[in-house]
Formats: sequence, C-alpha cells, structure tokens
Amino acid sequence: MAGIFSRWRGQGSGQGTGEAANEAKPQGAAGALVKDATTASFAADVIAESARQPVLADFWAPGCEPCKQLALVLEKIVKAAGGKVKLVRMNIDEHPEIPGRLGVRSIPAVIAFQHGQPIDGFMGALPEREVKGFVERLAGPLNDDADRLAEAEALLAAGDAEGAAELYAAIIAENPGDPAAVAGLAKLLISAGELESAGTVLASVAAGGERDTAIIAARAALDLAGQAAAVGDASGVMRKIAANPGDHQARFDFAILLNAKNRREEAAAELIEIIKRDRAWTDDGARKQLLQFFDAWGAVDPATISARRKLSTLLFS
Repeated sequence: MAGIFSRWRGQGSGQGTGEAANEAKPQGAAGALVKDATTASFAADVIAESARQPVLADFWAPGCEPCKQLALVLEKIVKAAGGKVKLVRMNIDEHPEIPGRLGVRSIPAVIAFQHGQPIDGFMGALPEREVKGFVERLAGPLNDDADRLAEAEALLAAGDAEGAAELYAAIIAENPGDPAAVAGLAKLLISAGELESAGTVLASVAAGGERDTAIIAARAALDLAGQAAAVGDASGVMRKIAANPGDHQARFDFAILLNAKNRREEAAAELIEIIKRDRAWTDDGARKQLLQFFDAWGAVDPATISARRKLSTLLFS
C-alpha cells in the first residue's frame, strides 16, 4: 500500500505535471482512434470516416502551448468514448491549405465532422469538462470513471486491497482531486494504518469535493482511527467498565475501539448505553460521537439504520 501512495504522490498530487504538460504535443498516431492527417489524407481520414462516426479535426501548430494542453484533453476524452468518436490532428504549419479553406484563423481549433460535413466546433484550450460536454453532444454519454470505481469496490470486496488501490491511484493520476477515488484510496490507507498518508490524500480533493458524502465519510473514518490509536489497548478499558459500569469515559473509549475493529453494532450499543444513563455527559458527547459513526459508515449502512432507529426511539419516547 505504501508503494501505491508513493506513486499517487508523484502523479496525482501534481508533482511533475507541469513538465509532462510541457513535453506533451500532438504527434504520430496514438491508435486507431487518434491519428495525424495530411492535406492528401484529410478527405479519407475526416470526410469519409465521418460517415461512420463523428470525427474531431484538431488544428494545431508545434509552437502553440494551448494546442499541447488541448491535445492531452482531447486524446483522453476520445479514448474514453471507446470508438464513438475519432480524433484527427492536422499541423497547420505543414498543411495550411485545409484549415485555410475551413476558415481557421486561430488555434487551437477543433471542428467536428459528421456525414461528411462540419457540424460544430470551438477554438481555444477549453477546460476538460467543456470539451467532454462538446463530445457528448456529438456522441452521447461517454464512459467515465464509474466503471473503474465499481471495479475497485469489487476488488476490495474480494480481498484485493492492492488492486483496488492501484485503480484509485490511476483515477487520481488522470483526474486529480476526484472525490470518489480520493475517498476510496484514503479509506484503504486508513485500513492499513497509514493515517498520515490518508490525511495527505484527503487534502488533495478538488475544490468543492469536501462536501461529497464519500469525502465526509473518509474524513470521519480518519478522525475515528486517530481516536482509536489514542485510546490504545482494549483490555484496560474493559476492566474499567467491569469494575464500574458507570464509567462513561471507559465505555466511550470502548465504543471507539469496537468501531476500529468494524464491530459497528456493538460500538453503537455502547454509546446508546451512555445516552440512556446520562445524555448530558460531556455536553451530549455520546450522541455526537454516534453521529460521527453514521458519517463514517454511510447513511444506508445497516448499522447506521439500526442505530439511528434506536437513537430516535430513545430520544423521542
């Protein structure tokens, strides 16, 4: 798991990204979905090919930095489309005739062709979400990270934490700050006891992502893991409760340790017991801790549903 975090730190955190962007440039064919065109091949590569699916003609020049940035975005989105759309690049310095005929006066410029005709286009290095929206208007919904996130969850359920971490790290490398992948990787690091690394991953979430339910759950899980580490050994806490069932702090600490062992129902029961005995203890601390459990477990977790029902009965009966 530490190796996964190291790769994420070098890729997803943004280190080295600028250099990669500066070096990236349209070049050569990157597979059947992406290719370069000449004046002679444009009719076949774009006009004829657009009879089968939309084709994006990307007009660029070697000295154009925005062209290089857009090239990375276009290739990523076209590959994600899985054959619904193709990308053809044309260097206007080497092949000025076609862009001249099409009235291309500024680069980067992208013109979409369908059924042999230009139907839409844009100029400038648009943000990725806008480029994706442009392509989806032509080709319909694109494949996104949902499939890989589902695959990561399946790997995790099968016990392959390393494989799941690889997928989360790959998504973050391609989409820095993606809330679902950030939360998934953070939770894996928490499970591995790498709390500092989990905190660093969570800090990388994209702006606004802190309100995502997965991020809220991961932050709560990280906080709870820190609390459990501070409590220490369970045997001493259990002895305190056995000696004095009214020792609310010991019972509270025991709930934290039970949760750390994923014994959720038992953890909730200990906090509810405190609430029954003394709701006002430490300024309603047991109820507040139970709500943090709910954040970490998720609203639809069976333990959350059960404990929330019991709490409601207790508070409103």
